Amino acid sequence: MSEELIDAFWESIPSVWRGTRTKIRAVAAERFGLTVEQFQALRRIRKGHDSVSALAEEGRLSRSQASRAVEALVRRGLVTRLADARDRRQVRLSLTPSGEQTLAGIYAEAEAWLAKRFRSLAPDQAHQIAQALLLLRQAFTDPTS
Repeated sequence: MSEELIDAFWESIPSVWRGTRTKIRAVAAERFGLTVEQFQALRRIRKGHDSVSALAEEGRLSRSQASRAVEALVRRGLVTRLADARDRRQVRLSLTPSGEQTLAGIYAEAEAWLAKRFRSLAPDQAHQIAQALLLLRQAFTDPTS
């Protein structure tokens, strides 16, 4: 069973993720005019990576690449720079309401695309996949492994 499960994992998860990631990036680029780096910066700022250095490290980008992405987002009004109250040398990044709306729009389109894909499944199949995904998450978040 283990070998069969591992084979099924390798045949499913990477291709599903690639297709989903490709769709999200296409929506970000085509509908919202964002580069991959800009989209990733928005995502990561929303997750709490609030400095250019943190974005560069998290995204495995050079500091200059991250800085260019942030500058473009600031010019478009999607991100603001705020001086850190405790250390004025530090600049914190934050999404503007427009930045939040942009991310919401990207994810809404991606979720609509996913919903369309999942509609091809019978209800019991969809339920089985949902249960399997919960089990998969548990398998990969087990603190003993």
